[in-house]
Amino acid sequence: MTVHFIGAGPGDPDLITIKGRRLIEACPVCLYAGSLVPEAVVACAPAGARVLDTAPMTLDDTHAEIVAAHGRGEDVARVHSGDPALYGAIAEQIRRLKAAGIPYDITPGVSAYSAAAAAMGQELTIPEVAQSIVLTRMSMKSTDMPAGETLENFGRTGATLVIHLAIRNLREIRRQLAPFYGEDCAVVVAYRVGWPDEKIIRGTLSDIHGLVRAEKITRTAMVFIGPALDAADDFKDSALYDPAIPHVLRPKVKA
Repeated sequence: MTVHFIGAGPGDPDLITIKGRRLIEACPVCLYAGSLVPEAVVACAPAGARVLDTAPMTLDDTHAEIVAAHGRGEDVARVHSGDPALYGAIAEQIRRLKAAGIPYDITPGVSAYSAAAAAMGQELTIPEVAQSIVLTRMSMKSTDMPAGETLENFGRTGATLVIHLAIRNLREIRRQLAPFYGEDCAVVVAYRVGWPDEKIIRGTLSDIHGLVRAEKITRTAMVFIGPALDAADDFKDSALYDPAIPHVLRPKVKA
């Protein structure tokens, strides 16, 4: 028996991996985070499978289900949104599985931030504009952020910032980041990426709060900030395909 942690992707049932879908199809027990994973993702569970939405459940509840499945020798598909490596809340589950001697594995999924970039139709790393992406969040009602992991510290890098759990804190984001990025820095809010009601809202640090408020968005959104989001068309090409820069698979082009 194995517990399979599966990244379901951002919402679109077609954005789950083939491996992830096959595991769901094979497991007699399926626990899925229904607040962020649509039922369509787990509709492929086998007939008669025990399929439970874990949104109203506690960690004790979900672990009890896994322990019971372990006793029956039944594999469990533990389905999380996006990629479970990022804000997947799997670390505390794995700790309990290890203590109980229950085997597990992890199948990665499409992260919401990468699906959002696809919906935005752009790359998040632009040559000589931004070559780093910071994935972070704000405390809000969740656990506190570690000391040093502040928006001001990340803002000093000039990197593309992707902020989770922050849609109700746009004024504070502006206050902390405007000194580093400027009031006119591009901001994109990606709401429910991969779902039928997906929205991509573009603005700047100075006006994004009003734009989001007009759309009545209060949850399930990511905030993207940085100059790469609105880079001019005159940025430098990357060196990847530069004929003057050879590599082992492409010799230098002769003049």
